[in-house]
Amino acid sequence: MKRGDCELVGKTNFKTDRAKQHSSFYVVLLGATATLGGAMFGFDIAIIVGAGPFLVEHFALNDLALGWAYSSLLFGCVLGSVLAGQLTDRYGRRNILIWVALLFVLTSIGCCVAPTFAALVAARFAGGLAVGAVSVLSPIYVAEMAPPKIRGRMGATYQLSITAGILASFLINYCLRNAGEWNWRWMFLTGALPSLLFFAVLLKAPETPRFLFRIARGQEGRALLERLLGEEEAGIEAAEIEKSLATSLGAANRNGWPVLRRVLAVTFVLAILVQITGITAILEYTPLVLKSFGWLIDAALFSTFLTGGTNLLSTILSLWTIDRYGRRPLYILGSLGMAVSLLLIVILTLFNRAQGAVLLCLLLLFIASFASCIGPVFWTVLPEIFPNRARGHAMIVPVVTQWLTSSLVVFLFPWAFHRAGLIPTFGFLACMAGLQAFFAWRVLPETKGKTLEEIELFWNASR
Repeated sequence: MKRGDCELVGKTNFKTDRAKQHSSFYVVLLGATATLGGAMFGFDIAIIVGAGPFLVEHFALNDLALGWAYSSLLFGCVLGSVLAGQLTDRYGRRNILIWVALLFVLTSIGCCVAPTFAALVAARFAGGLAVGAVSVLSPIYVAEMAPPKIRGRMGATYQLSITAGILASFLINYCLRNAGEWNWRWMFLTGALPSLLFFAVLLKAPETPRFLFRIARGQEGRALLERLLGEEEAGIEAAEIEKSLATSLGAANRNGWPVLRRVLAVTFVLAILVQITGITAILEYTPLVLKSFGWLIDAALFSTFLTGGTNLLSTILSLWTIDRYGRRPLYILGSLGMAVSLLLIVILTLFNRAQGAVLLCLLLLFIASFASCIGPVFWTVLPEIFPNRARGHAMIVPVVTQWLTSSLVVFLFPWAFHRAGLIPTFGFLACMAGLQAFFAWRVLPETKGKTLEEIELFWNASR
């Protein structure tokens, strides 16, 4: 080999190594951004589980007031997701996420120092703005940054971080349960530290390439794609993105939102079903359910470790299955698992065979079915199936719908559980889980291994 050839090979290898380093750096940064965003999502939703029993004593809350304490954050999520969807298509994914991270910090402090129940509810509602915003922005950020081959795993990583945030909050709740009269205040305050870390990571994170193309900064977008995918694959991806954006704009000008009509209908129903099956309510009210079967408060709070651990481990399983078996089969299987576990609870209770330990095992099966299948697929599929040009605005519809449904279910669950009883309440949730399986079988498309632009072409072809 000649000297010039050696130099050429050396330069080529150097460029390849440098490209791999850039790619690895951005994949790690993407993972950190998704992880911390999801962790704050899970933490803020679940921290009320341990604080709730102490809030009842401190503020002398009845059932509906307790439901309001739990659900006020979820109602804030509705508004937060609307605002984030409106703002992200104008100002970007990363820029809005930075402000969201700061809001997480402020609301954690606000809940801690709240002098009255009204002030606490207001702080929780404001925290919901941040959770709702991150539930729109983080999945979009992951979907628009991740290469197609690992997009499912990255979406599952986001869901995994939600479950990790939930488990962390359960651990904090249990450790602080005997920390005195202000224990619930310290529980809320602990959310400030990971929020600051989320803010710091976002300062290093780039904007997504698809948003850069959308705002006519295609050169920067292509450079970022090269760092993520390599030069050759980036050129193909850039051409698909530009074609997709041009096609979306032309279609929107001619026919309103022809492609979006069907996509919005599918995601709207999915968003209702994912929450009306009761996953958030059961996670948050597990101590309440177990106490009704004679468990003491310490044992009921300790059981949250089992629910949180099951949630986390089952989500880890989805990292290996979501890109191997696809989105649709997992959604059907998970829905059936949820329905069966709830029906068994109903049947055992009907025949007076439901004891605390048996009930807990079936609740864990319900949570495992959701965490290994439904949760990861739902938050992965939502941003995948919307067209590039309308992704931010369109995500508002399913995200707001699932938050509103979740708010109503969590708000009404204590009342329904105490007034109607376990059998009608869990029977209804089981029927909704069965309906979710049927809907996924009939309607949900498979998106495994496809680029976002290929998925968009599928919807164009199926009009």
